[in-house]
Amino acid sequence: MARYLLEVVSALVVLELVLALVVLICFSICGSTPIMADTAAPICIPTPGGKVILSTPAEHTAYDDWNYAPARRAGDHVYVSGVVVGRLADAPRTPETFKVATRRAFATLRELLRALGADFPDVVMINTFHDWSAPEFHGDRLSHFTAFREVKAEFMPPPHPAWTAVGTSGLIREAGVVEVQMIAYAPLHTSSKADSSSSPMSPWAILSMRS
Repeated sequence: MARYLLEVVSALVVLELVLALVVLICFSICGSTPIMADTAAPICIPTPGGKVILSTPAEHTAYDDWNYAPARRAGDHVYVSGVVVGRLADAPRTPETFKVATRRAFATLRELLRALGADFPDVVMINTFHDWSAPEFHGDRLSHFTAFREVKAEFMPPPHPAWTAVGTSGLIREAGVVEVQMIAYAPLHTSSKADSSSSPMSPWAILSMRS
């Protein structure tokens, strides 16, 4: 019996050593290769009076390569950078496909807000930039704006935020039709969405900040 227990203990020790070796290898790999956000916890970057949360590979690209935060909390406010309503690849340029793309953009906006403890009811200001020459509407500004407004209403019922809509000759994204920027007032103790980043960061999230 004693011999059997000794063998079990020896096997456990070997297993622990193997696991420790695996962890050390992971640390070595992570030190030179960032972990993509879709396989790890969101990364929290502290900022004066707030923070930036990066949750997806696209958000990492925006922050690291294009030098802007997709969204940033500053005190009681959340500022969301412009999200582009882009044309769907290989889809006809019609008002209906424009609405589909607009819904996708609003879904992205919602995720950016929620990552920082806000949601659509907390939005106090919207700025939209419209390429009125978009062929989807044959240059008809009213039809363009109406289609966008109808999708907005699906996501954002009253009370309405302040809203400024501006026409432009084009967006930085070649396939872009509209760009949407938002500002939300969302004190953490009263916001419509609990701050999803309030829990401690996992070790993997911390490791992924190393590059």
